[in-house]
Amino acid sequence: MSTFVIYAIGYLILLAGLIYGAVLLGIATQWIIVGGLVMLGLGIAMGVGKTRTKDVSTDQH
Repeated sequence: MSTFVIYAIGYLILLAGLIYGAVLLGIATQWIIVGGLVMLGLGIAMGVGKTRTKDVSTDQH
């Protein structure tokens, strides 16, 4: 299993917990959806940034 998949699974569990908490607090559904989508986008961007392999330089100077 790749590092990104493990990171994504953990982030989805965190996101699900936050959404559940927001529902219990009585926050309006449209704001839960907006917040969830924003956090999902941030999670994907952070996951790619943290798990991406660095480009190897071909310059042999």
